[in-house]
Amino acid sequence: MKKYLTTFSMAILSSSVMASIPIYQPIGSSTVLGGYANRQSLITSLANPAAPYLMTNIESFRVGFLGPLSFGYEMGEINNLDDKVDELEAILEKDYSASFNGLSNADLVSLGLTVNSTDEEISAALLQSNAEVAAAINQADGIIAEIGDTAYVKFSGALQAPFMPIIYKTRNRGAFILDASASFVGQVGIISDNISASVSGSDIELGSDTAVYVKRATDYRFGLGYSQVVGRPVSGALILGGRVNIHNIALNKKLSILTDESDDADDGFGDFLLERKNVETGVSLDLGAIWSAPNYQLGASLANVNEPEFDFGELGNCSGLSGSDLTSCNAAVRLSDEGKLELKETYKMKSQLTLDAAVMSTNQNWSLAGSYDVNSVADPIGDKYQWKVISLSYFSDNLLFPGVRVGYRKNHAGSKLSYATVGATLFRRLDFDLAYGLEKFSDGDGSTLPRSLYFSVGYGFAF
Repeated sequence: MKKYLTTFSMAILSSSVMASIPIYQPIGSSTVLGGYANRQSLITSLANPAAPYLMTNIESFRVGFLGPLSFGYEMGEINNLDDKVDELEAILEKDYSASFNGLSNADLVSLGLTVNSTDEEISAALLQSNAEVAAAINQADGIIAEIGDTAYVKFSGALQAPFMPIIYKTRNRGAFILDASASFVGQVGIISDNISASVSGSDIELGSDTAVYVKRATDYRFGLGYSQVVGRPVSGALILGGRVNIHNIALNKKLSILTDESDDADDGFGDFLLERKNVETGVSLDLGAIWSAPNYQLGASLANVNEPEFDFGELGNCSGLSGSDLTSCNAAVRLSDEGKLELKETYKMKSQLTLDAAVMSTNQNWSLAGSYDVNSVADPIGDKYQWKVISLSYFSDNLLFPGVRVGYRKNHAGSKLSYATVGATLFRRLDFDLAYGLEKFSDGDGSTLPRSLYFSVGYGFAF
Protein backbone atom coordinates (compact mmCIF):
# COMPACT_ATOMS: atom_id res chain seq x y z
CA MET A 1 0.00 0.00 0.00
CA LYS A 2 2.84 2.37 0.79
CA LYS A 3 4.20 2.06 -2.75
CA TYR A 4 0.91 2.91 -4.42
CA LEU A 5 -0.15 5.69 -2.05
CA THR A 6 3.22 7.38 -2.32
CA THR A 7 3.09 7.16 -6.11
CA PHE A 8 -0.46 8.48 -6.17
CA SER A 9 0.30 11.44 -3.87
CA MET A 10 3.36 12.35 -5.95
CA ALA A 11 1.23 12.26 -9.09
CA ILE A 12 -1.26 14.65 -7.52
CA LEU A 13 1.36 17.07 -6.20
CA SER A 14 3.46 17.10 -9.39
CA SER A 15 0.62 17.11 -11.88
CA SER A 16 1.48 20.59 -13.11
CA VAL A 17 3.90 19.01 -15.54
CA MET A 18 1.32 16.68 -17.03
CA ALA A 19 -0.15 17.35 -20.41
CA SER A 20 -3.83 18.15 -20.20
CA ILE A 21 -6.82 19.56 -21.90
CA PRO A 22 -10.09 17.70 -21.54
CA ILE A 23 -11.94 16.91 -24.75
CA TYR A 24 -14.64 19.30 -23.61
CA GLN A 25 -12.12 22.07 -22.96
CA PRO A 26 -11.74 24.37 -26.02
CA ILE A 27 -8.31 24.79 -27.56
CA GLY A 28 -6.38 27.72 -28.99
CA SER A 29 -7.96 31.17 -28.73
CA SER A 30 -11.31 29.51 -27.97
CA THR A 31 -9.86 28.94 -24.48
CA VAL A 32 -10.49 32.67 -23.94
CA LEU A 33 -13.23 33.35 -26.53
CA GLY A 34 -15.43 30.32 -25.75
CA GLY A 35 -18.18 29.52 -28.26
CA TYR A 36 -17.82 32.86 -30.08
CA ALA A 37 -16.56 32.51 -33.68
CA ASN A 38 -14.16 35.38 -34.33
CA ARG A 39 -13.19 35.72 -38.00
CA GLN A 40 -9.73 36.95 -36.96
CA SER A 41 -8.96 33.54 -35.37
CA LEU A 42 -9.21 30.50 -37.63
CA ILE A 43 -9.42 27.94 -34.83
CA THR A 44 -12.69 29.48 -33.59
CA SER A 45 -14.32 28.22 -36.79
CA LEU A 46 -14.62 24.89 -34.92
CA ALA A 47 -16.87 26.46 -32.28
CA ASN A 48 -19.90 26.69 -34.58
CA PRO A 49 -20.50 24.75 -37.83
CA ALA A 50 -21.82 27.96 -39.43
CA ALA A 51 -18.57 29.84 -38.70
CA PRO A 52 -16.43 28.72 -41.71
CA TYR A 53 -18.39 31.09 -43.95
CA LEU A 54 -17.09 34.05 -41.91
CA MET A 55 -13.46 33.00 -42.17
CA THR A 56 -12.56 33.73 -45.80
CA ASN A 57 -13.49 35.60 -48.97
CA ILE A 58 -15.30 34.25 -52.04
CA GLU A 59 -13.35 31.65 -54.04
CA SER A 60 -10.42 31.51 -51.67
CA PHE A 61 -8.77 29.19 -49.16
CA ARG A 62 -7.82 29.68 -45.56
CA VAL A 63 -5.51 27.10 -44.00
CA GLY A 64 -4.05 26.48 -40.57
CA PHE A 65 -0.38 25.65 -40.04
CA LEU A 66 0.78 24.07 -36.76
CA GLY A 67 -1.39 23.30 -33.76
CA PRO A 68 -2.77 24.45 -31.56
CA LEU A 69 -1.31 22.08 -29.01
CA SER A 70 -3.06 22.25 -25.64
CA PHE A 71 -2.01 20.92 -22.24
CA GLY A 72 -2.58 21.44 -18.49
CA TYR A 73 -4.04 19.61 -15.46
CA GLU A 74 -6.96 19.35 -13.04
CA MET A 75 -6.89 17.91 -9.51
CA GLY A 76 -9.20 17.20 -6.59
CA GLU A 77 -9.81 19.57 -3.72
CA ILE A 78 -8.12 17.59 -0.94
CA ASN A 79 -5.49 19.62 0.93
CA ASN A 80 -2.29 18.39 2.58
CA LEU A 81 -2.49 15.05 0.77
CA ASP A 82 1.16 14.26 1.41
CA ASP A 83 0.66 14.62 5.19
CA LYS A 84 -2.40 12.36 5.09
CA VAL A 85 -0.48 9.70 3.16
CA ASP A 86 2.38 9.87 5.69
CA GLU A 87 -0.12 9.47 8.53
CA LEU A 88 -1.72 6.49 6.83
CA GLU A 89 1.63 4.84 6.18
CA ALA A 90 2.58 5.24 9.85
CA ILE A 91 -0.62 3.48 10.90
CA LEU A 92 -0.24 0.64 8.41
CA GLU A 93 3.45 0.03 9.07
CA LYS A 94 3.22 -0.06 12.88
CA ASP A 95 3.88 -3.46 14.50
CA TYR A 96 0.75 -4.54 16.38
CA SER A 97 1.81 -8.15 16.90
CA ALA A 98 3.35 -7.92 20.39
CA SER A 99 0.10 -8.51 22.27
CA PHE A 100 -0.81 -11.54 20.14
CA ASN A 101 2.23 -13.72 20.85
CA GLY A 102 2.15 -16.87 22.97
CA LEU A 103 -1.57 -17.51 23.30
CA SER A 104 -2.41 -20.11 25.97
CA ASN A 105 -5.54 -22.21 26.39
CA ALA A 106 -6.61 -19.80 29.14
CA ASP A 107 -6.24 -16.90 26.70
CA LEU A 108 -8.47 -18.67 24.22
CA VAL A 109 -11.10 -19.36 26.88
CA SER A 110 -11.06 -15.68 27.91
CA LEU A 111 -11.86 -14.79 24.33
CA GLY A 112 -14.73 -17.29 24.16
CA LEU A 113 -12.71 -19.69 22.01
CA THR A 114 -11.48 -23.27 22.18
CA VAL A 115 -8.53 -25.14 20.81
CA ASN A 116 -10.86 -26.30 18.02
CA SER A 117 -11.68 -22.74 16.89
CA THR A 118 -10.74 -21.88 13.32
CA ASP A 119 -7.99 -19.42 12.46
CA GLU A 120 -10.64 -16.98 11.18
CA GLU A 121 -12.54 -17.15 14.49
CA ILE A 122 -9.34 -16.65 16.48
CA SER A 123 -8.30 -13.68 14.30
CA ALA A 124 -11.69 -12.00 14.63
CA ALA A 125 -11.73 -12.39 18.40
CA LEU A 126 -8.18 -11.16 18.82
CA LEU A 127 -8.74 -8.08 16.71
CA GLN A 128 -12.02 -7.28 18.43
CA SER A 129 -10.37 -7.52 21.82
CA ASN A 130 -7.45 -5.24 20.92
CA ALA A 131 -8.46 -1.60 21.24
CA GLU A 132 -5.23 -0.31 19.64
CA VAL A 133 -5.75 -2.27 16.43
CA ALA A 134 -9.43 -1.34 16.24
CA ALA A 135 -8.64 2.37 16.68
CA ALA A 136 -5.88 2.20 14.07
CA ILE A 137 -8.20 0.57 11.55
CA ASN A 138 -10.92 3.16 12.16
CA GLN A 139 -8.43 5.99 11.72
CA ALA A 140 -7.01 4.46 8.54
CA ASP A 141 -10.53 3.93 7.16
CA GLY A 142 -11.31 7.63 7.69
CA ILE A 143 -8.19 8.77 5.85
CA ILE A 144 -8.74 6.40 2.92
CA ALA A 145 -12.40 7.46 2.65
CA GLU A 146 -11.37 11.13 2.49
CA ILE A 147 -8.75 10.44 -0.16
CA GLY A 148 -11.19 8.38 -2.19
CA ASP A 149 -13.88 11.08 -2.10
CA THR A 150 -11.75 14.09 -2.99
CA ALA A 151 -8.36 13.17 -4.45
CA TYR A 152 -7.84 12.74 -8.17
CA VAL A 153 -5.61 14.01 -10.95
CA LYS A 154 -6.84 14.49 -14.49
CA PHE A 155 -4.57 14.86 -17.47
CA SER A 156 -5.15 15.03 -21.21
CA GLY A 157 -4.02 16.71 -24.39
CA ALA A 158 -5.26 17.87 -27.77
CA LEU A 159 -3.50 18.56 -31.07
CA GLN A 160 -4.76 19.76 -34.44
CA ALA A 161 -3.40 17.97 -37.49
CA PRO A 162 -0.88 20.12 -39.46
CA PHE A 163 -2.48 22.61 -41.88
CA MET A 164 -5.90 22.00 -40.31
CA PRO A 165 -8.52 23.30 -40.49
CA ILE A 166 -8.79 23.98 -44.23
CA ILE A 167 -11.61 26.24 -45.44
CA TYR A 168 -12.64 26.86 -49.04
CA LYS A 169 -15.40 29.29 -50.02
CA THR A 170 -16.99 28.68 -53.39
CA ARG A 171 -18.31 31.19 -55.92
CA ASN A 172 -21.88 30.60 -54.73
CA ARG A 173 -20.80 31.70 -51.23
CA GLY A 174 -20.84 28.25 -49.68
CA ALA A 175 -17.87 27.37 -47.45
CA PHE A 176 -16.42 23.88 -46.94
CA ILE A 177 -14.25 22.99 -43.93
CA LEU A 178 -11.96 20.01 -43.47
CA ASP A 179 -10.54 19.31 -40.01
CA ALA A 180 -8.63 16.59 -38.15
CA SER A 181 -7.41 16.36 -34.56
CA ALA A 182 -6.30 13.97 -31.83
CA SER A 183 -7.19 14.27 -28.16
CA PHE A 184 -6.47 12.37 -24.97
CA VAL A 185 -8.00 12.47 -21.50
CA GLY A 186 -7.15 10.36 -18.47
CA GLN A 187 -7.91 10.39 -14.77
CA VAL A 188 -6.31 8.68 -11.79
CA GLY A 189 -8.38 8.34 -8.63
CA ILE A 190 -8.92 6.16 -5.56
CA ILE A 191 -11.84 3.81 -4.91
CA SER A 192 -11.93 3.44 -1.13
CA ASP A 193 -12.79 0.25 0.77
CA ASN A 194 -12.64 -0.58 4.47
CA ILE A 195 -9.38 -1.96 5.89
CA SER A 196 -9.57 -5.35 7.56
CA ALA A 197 -7.00 -7.15 9.69
CA SER A 198 -6.19 -10.80 10.15
CA VAL A 199 -3.77 -12.72 12.36
CA SER A 200 -1.30 -15.16 10.86
CA GLY A 201 0.75 -16.73 13.65
CA SER A 202 2.22 -13.75 15.48
CA ASP A 203 1.80 -11.36 12.52
CA ILE A 204 -1.07 -9.04 11.80
CA GLU A 205 -1.85 -8.53 8.12
CA LEU A 206 -3.88 -5.56 6.92
CA GLY A 207 -5.96 -5.99 3.80
CA SER A 208 -8.35 -3.92 1.71
CA ASP A 209 -9.82 -3.69 -1.77
CA THR A 210 -9.00 0.03 -1.85
CA ALA A 211 -7.65 0.54 -5.34
CA VAL A 212 -6.05 2.97 -7.78
CA TYR A 213 -8.56 3.43 -10.59
CA VAL A 214 -7.44 4.78 -13.98
CA LYS A 215 -9.72 5.70 -16.89
CA ARG A 216 -8.52 7.06 -20.21
CA ALA A 217 -9.81 7.86 -23.66
CA THR A 218 -8.18 8.78 -26.97
CA ASP A 219 -10.15 10.25 -29.86
CA TYR A 220 -8.90 10.62 -33.43
CA ARG A 221 -11.45 12.88 -35.09
CA PHE A 222 -11.95 13.77 -38.76
CA GLY A 223 -14.55 16.42 -39.66
CA LEU A 224 -16.15 17.69 -42.86
CA GLY A 225 -18.54 20.64 -42.78
CA TYR A 226 -20.42 23.12 -44.94
CA SER A 227 -21.90 26.56 -44.22
CA GLN A 228 -24.02 28.84 -46.39
CA VAL A 229 -25.76 32.21 -46.27
CA VAL A 230 -29.51 31.65 -46.47
CA GLY A 231 -30.71 35.22 -45.99
CA ARG A 232 -29.13 38.60 -46.47
CA PRO A 233 -31.36 41.52 -45.45
CA VAL A 234 -29.87 45.00 -45.23
CA SER A 235 -29.08 44.73 -41.52
CA GLY A 236 -27.10 41.49 -41.61
CA ALA A 237 -26.89 37.89 -42.81
CA LEU A 238 -28.19 34.54 -41.58
CA ILE A 239 -25.66 31.70 -41.93
CA LEU A 240 -26.45 28.02 -41.40
CA GLY A 241 -23.98 25.17 -41.25
CA GLY A 242 -23.47 21.52 -40.43
CA ARG A 243 -20.50 19.23 -39.77
CA VAL A 244 -20.07 15.47 -39.81
CA ASN A 245 -17.38 14.09 -37.48
CA ILE A 246 -15.88 10.62 -37.72
CA HIS A 247 -14.52 9.49 -34.34
CA ASN A 248 -12.03 6.69 -33.77
CA ILE A 249 -12.18 6.30 -29.99
CA ALA A 250 -10.34 3.96 -27.60
CA LEU A 251 -11.84 3.71 -24.08
CA ASN A 252 -10.14 1.70 -21.35
CA LYS A 253 -9.88 1.47 -17.57
CA LYS A 254 -7.55 -0.26 -15.11
CA LEU A 255 -7.76 -1.15 -11.43
CA SER A 256 -4.87 -2.04 -9.08
CA ILE A 257 -5.22 -2.95 -5.40
CA LEU A 258 -3.23 -0.78 -3.00
CA THR A 259 -2.37 -3.64 -0.64
CA ASP A 260 -0.98 -5.81 -3.45
CA GLU A 261 2.78 -5.75 -2.84
CA SER A 262 3.79 -8.09 -5.65
CA ASP A 263 6.44 -6.89 -8.07
CA ASP A 264 4.04 -6.80 -11.01
CA ALA A 265 1.30 -4.89 -9.16
CA ASP A 266 2.03 -1.54 -10.78
CA ASP A 267 3.60 -2.74 -13.99
CA GLY A 268 2.12 -1.54 -17.22
CA PHE A 269 0.53 1.73 -16.10
CA GLY A 270 2.66 3.70 -18.53
CA ASP A 271 1.84 1.30 -21.36
CA PHE A 272 -1.83 1.39 -20.39
CA LEU A 273 -2.03 5.18 -20.73
CA LEU A 274 -0.49 5.07 -24.22
CA GLU A 275 -2.05 1.93 -25.71
CA ARG A 276 -5.10 2.00 -27.99
CA LYS A 277 -7.15 -1.11 -27.29
CA ASN A 278 -10.90 -1.55 -27.55
CA VAL A 279 -11.13 0.91 -30.48
CA GLU A 280 -14.55 1.84 -31.87
CA THR A 281 -15.59 4.11 -34.72
CA GLY A 282 -18.67 6.32 -34.73
CA VAL A 283 -20.16 9.38 -36.40
CA SER A 284 -21.49 12.56 -34.80
CA LEU A 285 -23.40 15.46 -36.37
CA ASP A 286 -23.12 19.15 -35.38
CA LEU A 287 -25.46 21.96 -36.49
CA GLY A 288 -25.05 25.71 -36.18
CA ALA A 289 -26.51 29.11 -37.03
CA ILE A 290 -25.01 32.62 -36.93
CA TRP A 291 -26.64 36.01 -37.42
CA SER A 292 -23.85 38.35 -38.53
CA ALA A 293 -24.32 42.15 -38.55
CA PRO A 294 -21.77 44.97 -38.92
CA ASN A 295 -21.43 45.61 -35.19
CA TYR A 296 -22.79 42.50 -33.50
CA GLN A 297 -23.04 38.74 -33.91
CA LEU A 298 -25.38 36.07 -32.51
CA GLY A 299 -24.76 32.36 -32.69
CA ALA A 300 -26.22 28.99 -31.68
CA SER A 301 -24.73 25.53 -32.12
CA LEU A 302 -25.93 22.02 -31.29
CA ALA A 303 -23.15 19.46 -30.94
CA ASN A 304 -23.61 15.69 -31.26
CA VAL A 305 -27.20 15.81 -32.50
CA ASN A 306 -27.35 12.04 -33.01
CA GLU A 307 -25.62 11.18 -29.65
CA PRO A 308 -23.35 8.28 -30.68
CA GLU A 309 -22.29 5.70 -28.09
CA PHE A 310 -18.93 4.00 -27.44
CA ASP A 311 -18.14 1.13 -25.03
CA PHE A 312 -15.30 0.93 -22.51
CA GLY A 313 -13.18 -2.17 -22.20
CA GLU A 314 -14.97 -4.36 -19.63
CA LEU A 315 -13.58 -5.27 -16.18
CA GLY A 316 -14.46 -8.40 -14.21
CA ASN A 317 -13.64 -11.15 -16.72
CA CYS A 318 -11.17 -13.05 -14.53
CA SER A 319 -10.79 -16.28 -16.49
CA GLY A 320 -7.21 -17.04 -17.47
CA LEU A 321 -5.72 -14.34 -15.21
CA SER A 322 -3.10 -14.87 -12.52
CA GLY A 323 -1.03 -12.90 -9.99
CA SER A 324 -1.85 -9.22 -9.57
CA ASP A 325 -4.17 -9.24 -12.58
CA LEU A 326 -6.34 -11.87 -10.91
CA THR A 327 -6.22 -10.06 -7.56
CA SER A 328 -7.33 -6.79 -9.18
CA CYS A 329 -10.02 -8.52 -11.24
CA ASN A 330 -11.55 -10.22 -8.19
CA ALA A 331 -11.46 -6.91 -6.31
CA ALA A 332 -13.21 -5.17 -9.22
CA VAL A 333 -16.04 -7.71 -8.99
CA ARG A 334 -16.39 -7.20 -5.22
CA LEU A 335 -16.33 -3.39 -5.56
CA SER A 336 -18.93 -3.62 -8.30
CA ASP A 337 -21.17 -5.72 -6.03
CA GLU A 338 -20.90 -2.92 -3.44
CA GLY A 339 -21.96 -0.31 -6.03
CA LYS A 340 -18.57 1.44 -6.05
CA LEU A 341 -17.56 0.49 -9.61
CA GLU A 342 -19.21 -0.29 -12.94
CA LEU A 343 -17.68 -3.26 -14.71
CA LYS A 344 -19.27 -2.39 -18.05
CA GLU A 345 -19.62 1.26 -19.11
CA THR A 346 -20.82 3.07 -22.19
CA TYR A 347 -19.82 6.61 -23.11
CA LYS A 348 -22.70 8.48 -24.71
CA MET A 349 -21.64 11.60 -26.58
CA LYS A 350 -24.68 13.64 -25.55
CA SER A 351 -25.89 16.67 -27.45
CA GLN A 352 -25.19 20.16 -26.09
CA LEU A 353 -26.68 23.53 -27.08
CA THR A 354 -24.38 26.56 -26.92
CA LEU A 355 -25.49 30.19 -27.36
CA ASP A 356 -23.12 33.09 -28.00
CA ALA A 357 -23.27 36.83 -28.62
CA ALA A 358 -20.74 39.56 -29.35
CA VAL A 359 -20.56 43.29 -30.01
CA MET A 360 -17.73 44.45 -32.26
CA SER A 361 -16.04 47.57 -33.54
CA THR A 362 -16.67 48.60 -37.14
CA ASN A 363 -13.36 47.06 -38.29
CA GLN A 364 -14.11 44.02 -36.05
CA ASN A 365 -10.72 44.20 -34.37
CA TRP A 366 -12.36 44.84 -30.99
CA SER A 367 -15.01 42.50 -29.59
CA LEU A 368 -16.85 41.93 -26.32
CA ALA A 369 -18.32 38.43 -26.34
CA GLY A 370 -19.96 35.79 -24.21
CA SER A 371 -21.12 32.19 -24.64
CA TYR A 372 -23.13 29.80 -22.51
CA ASP A 373 -23.78 26.05 -22.66
CA VAL A 374 -27.51 25.59 -22.06
CA ASN A 375 -27.11 22.03 -20.71
CA SER A 376 -24.32 19.99 -19.17
CA VAL A 377 -22.65 17.00 -20.81
CA ALA A 378 -20.08 14.47 -19.61
CA ASP A 379 -16.69 13.77 -21.14
CA PRO A 380 -15.53 10.14 -21.63
CA ILE A 381 -14.21 10.00 -18.05
CA GLY A 382 -17.64 10.95 -16.71
CA ASP A 383 -16.87 14.54 -15.61
CA LYS A 384 -19.59 17.06 -16.49
CA TYR A 385 -19.05 20.37 -18.30
CA GLN A 386 -21.31 23.38 -18.77
CA TRP A 387 -19.25 26.44 -19.67
CA LYS A 388 -20.02 30.12 -19.23
CA VAL A 389 -17.45 32.38 -20.92
CA ILE A 390 -16.99 36.17 -21.06
CA SER A 391 -14.18 37.77 -23.06
CA LEU A 392 -12.77 41.05 -24.36
CA SER A 393 -10.41 40.78 -27.33
CA TYR A 394 -8.37 42.89 -29.73
CA PHE A 395 -6.81 41.51 -32.92
CA SER A 396 -4.28 43.90 -34.40
CA ASP A 397 -3.81 44.62 -38.11
CA ASN A 398 -0.23 45.62 -37.36
CA LEU A 399 2.30 42.80 -37.73
CA LEU A 400 4.44 44.23 -34.90
CA PHE A 401 1.65 44.99 -32.44
CA PRO A 402 0.26 41.95 -30.58
CA GLY A 403 -3.36 41.01 -30.37
CA VAL A 404 -4.62 40.46 -26.82
CA ARG A 405 -7.63 38.85 -25.15
CA VAL A 406 -8.77 38.42 -21.57
CA GLY A 407 -11.75 36.73 -20.04
CA TYR A 408 -13.41 34.58 -17.42
CA ARG A 409 -14.51 30.96 -17.73
CA LYS A 410 -16.74 29.02 -15.31
CA ASN A 411 -17.85 25.40 -15.32
CA HIS A 412 -21.40 25.29 -13.93
CA ALA A 413 -21.41 21.48 -13.63
CA GLY A 414 -19.06 18.78 -12.37
CA SER A 415 -16.03 20.33 -10.65
CA LYS A 416 -17.57 23.84 -10.92
CA LEU A 417 -14.07 25.29 -11.26
CA SER A 418 -13.54 28.83 -12.51
CA TYR A 419 -10.69 30.37 -14.50
CA ALA A 420 -9.13 33.69 -15.37
CA THR A 421 -8.18 33.51 -19.06
CA VAL A 422 -5.67 35.47 -21.12
CA GLY A 423 -4.22 35.15 -24.60
CA ALA A 424 -1.93 36.92 -27.06
CA THR A 425 -1.27 36.74 -30.80
CA LEU A 426 2.26 37.74 -31.84
CA PHE A 427 3.09 38.78 -35.40
CA ARG A 428 -0.52 37.92 -36.33
CA ARG A 429 0.51 34.22 -36.37
CA LEU A 430 1.76 32.88 -33.03
CA ASP A 431 -0.99 32.27 -30.45
CA PHE A 432 -0.63 31.71 -26.71
CA ASP A 433 -3.65 31.13 -24.47
CA LEU A 434 -3.88 30.34 -20.76
CA ALA A 435 -6.74 29.42 -18.42
CA TYR A 436 -5.62 29.80 -14.77
CA GLY A 437 -7.75 28.08 -12.13
CA LEU A 438 -8.98 30.39 -9.36
CA GLU A 439 -9.52 27.61 -6.80
CA LYS A 440 -6.40 26.58 -4.89
CA PHE A 441 -4.81 23.40 -3.61
CA SER A 442 -2.48 23.21 -0.57
CA ASP A 443 0.55 20.98 -0.96
CA GLY A 444 1.17 20.68 2.79
CA ASP A 445 4.32 22.85 2.81
CA GLY A 446 2.48 26.14 3.17
CA SER A 447 2.34 26.85 -0.56
CA THR A 448 -0.68 26.62 -2.87
CA LEU A 449 -1.23 25.66 -6.48
CA PRO A 450 -4.21 26.25 -8.77
CA ARG A 451 -6.39 23.15 -8.91
CA SER A 452 -6.50 23.49 -12.69
CA LEU A 453 -4.38 25.08 -15.41
CA TYR A 454 -4.69 24.93 -19.20
CA PHE A 455 -2.24 26.22 -21.77
CA SER A 456 -2.40 26.31 -25.57
CA VAL A 457 0.08 27.30 -28.26
CA GLY A 458 -0.31 27.35 -32.04
CA TYR A 459 1.04 28.96 -35.21
CA GLY A 460 -1.26 29.98 -38.05
CA PHE A 461 -1.26 32.03 -41.20
CA ALA A 462 -2.47 35.65 -41.02
CA PHE A 463 -5.87 36.39 -42.46
